[in-house]
Amino acid sequence: MTVSSIPPVSAAASAANSASTSAASVTPTVDYNQFLQLLVAELQNQDPTNPTDPTQYMSQLASFSSVEQQVQTNSTLDSLLSAQATNIIGQKVTSADGSTTGTVASVVISTGGGAVATLTNGSTVTLGPGVTIG
Repeated sequence: MTVSSIPPVSAAASAANSASTSAASVTPTVDYNQFLQLLVAELQNQDPTNPTDPTQYMSQLASFSSVEQQVQTNSTLDSLLSAQATNIIGQKVTSADGSTTGTVASVVISTGGGAVATLTNGSTVTLGPGVTIG
């Protein structure tokens, strides 16, 4: 998708995007809402005498569909991870290296998708490969 010289969707949207970008860490990726705003802005601001090539337009729609499916998949995976995390509360856990063992008191799921179990003795175990539960 070529995104050169597309004006902002609106001054308010531009200001909101600037504020959110400065408040959060800047990442090189475009999230779902930003992608949708770019696609709509491109459609609204295309030159009527030289419209977007239909092949390119279909490619952009396919990209939009792919992004939407990825967002839904991530949401489903987050739900599954949360459900599994609650199932191990009260279970005995041993870290992958065997140095930490205890009963799970709580589980926190990080924004990166990993889960960290806090044990009743206060220590923590990052849940992942090699961790023994039960």
